[in-house]
Amino acid sequence: MKDPIATLPPVPRSYGMVNWLGFYTLLAKEVRRFLKVYFQTIMAPVVTTLLFLAVFALALGRVAADVHGVPFVEFLAPGLIMMAMVQNAFANTSSSLIIAKVQGNIVDMLMPPLSATEQTLAVALGGVIRGVVVGLVVGLVMTLFVNVHVHDAFFIVFHAVMGSLLLSLLGMVGGIWADKFDHMAAVTNFIVTPLSFLSGTFYTIDRLPEGFHAIALANPFFYMIDGFRYGFIGHADGSLAVGLMVVGLADLALLALTWRMLSTGYKLKA
Repeated sequence: MKDPIATLPPVPRSYGMVNWLGFYTLLAKEVRRFLKVYFQTIMAPVVTTLLFLAVFALALGRVAADVHGVPFVEFLAPGLIMMAMVQNAFANTSSSLIIAKVQGNIVDMLMPPLSATEQTLAVALGGVIRGVVVGLVVGLVMTLFVNVHVHDAFFIVFHAVMGSLLLSLLGMVGGIWADKFDHMAAVTNFIVTPLSFLSGTFYTIDRLPEGFHAIALANPFFYMIDGFRYGFIGHADGSLAVGLMVVGLADLALLALTWRMLSTGYKLKA
């Protein structure tokens, strides 16, 4: 006699409103992906950032005047930390998606019962975690060479997390849009790198001519670095309130765009 239970049709598993198991699994995959090669994803940015610090300190450290009442290297350090964070947050999500598309295993992320919201947040948070981890390691190593003072922890944490989220989402948008590595390199070389280097990382925008000063204030990367630096040295070149609003709205806009691209399967589904 057949077991009546064995003849019942399979019943889809219920996950509730949020598939927490799937969300955690995708997030863990994104985190383990960069931890597996930590020499490349964590230690290399530390070396690169210290080289920037050494070059500017040796070239300008003795001749550059104090900036906003602090030595030039103390002014420079927060900008370098933030630049390392956001560039690595961008690299984590953009490389994850473009590699998956090129290798053809993007289906491993699309087929599981995950909503576009769960996919967006899991992949984006993976980039944020990498950015914050890089920032912590860079900051700790940098304290061996630079006197680091915490003026306002809220602005440090807010801009570290929200700035990493902004670039993490931008990396997702680029990774979804790009069809090959050349396209992704174009986004990095013509958007991310120029905005990073022209955001006041290495200088105060108060010294820029009026026209360039206005351009700098239109750069959302400037507000990430300016607010983050304020948390250390207690001085901001721009409005802190405007900076909080710009970074927050930029995150929301990119979050909505990324969700839309994933929900419609833009360049992901045949």
